[in-house]
Formats: sequence, structure tokens, C-alpha cells
Amino acid sequence: QVQLVESGGGLVQAGGSLRLSCAASGRTSSSYAMGWFRQAPGKERDFVAHISRSGAVTYVADSVKGRFTISRDNLKNTVYLQMNSLKPEDTAVYYCAAGLRVVRGNIRYEYDYWGQGTQVTVSS
Repeated sequence: QVQLVESGGGLVQAGGSLRLSCAASGRTSSSYAMGWFRQAPGKERDFVAHISRSGAVTYVADSVKGRFTISRDNLKNTVYLQMNSLKPEDTAVYYCAAGLRVVRGNIRYEYDYWGQGTQVTVSS
């Protein structure tokens, strides 16, 4: 089992940047593929980014392509989401997730463990 704790959220102006972190504890995080999802008020929880166990494979949602980057440091058991050129529509609670048997990576139900989320608010 693994526990996930997100940090780094906050209030930022449009065009600004934030870096989210997801610290994993428990079973070695390198055993898990990792993902970031986000949920705006009244909306579904949507895929943002995925990274494989080794970090060799990454991909992001079309809505954030060219602006967001996912990375991981398995020695620190931490996954990051670098968010640049933020827009008001990026406002949401961002969740980190871990999965042992992730195939597609952009499907919420492939992930076994979730953090509590961190709020990101982008003002216009």
C-alpha cells in the first residue's frame, strides 16, 4: 500500500506557474505508475498527466500539452507536475494517483491509490 500527499497548490495569476509535488510513502513508489488528475467544481475528475514507473514514458492531456510537464524522482519517492502559462480554466483540485496495473494511464479507474488533493486557483 502507498500513501500520497500533494503540495504546492495555491493562488496564481493567469500566465503564472506552479509546481505541484506528490510525496509517496509506504511501498516503494517506483513500483507504481503515477498520474495527475483534476476536478473543478461540479465537474468530473479529469486526466491531466501520466508517468510510467521508470519515468521513461510520459504524456499529458491535450488541454495542457505544451504547458504542463510531469516528472518523478524515485529516490525521493516524489512525482511533480510543473504547470506553466496557467489559465483560469486550470482552476481545480489536483489529485495525485498511483497504480500497479496501469495500462492506458488516462483512465481514472486504473489507479489504486489517491491523495487528498491540492487546490489550484488561477485568477484572470
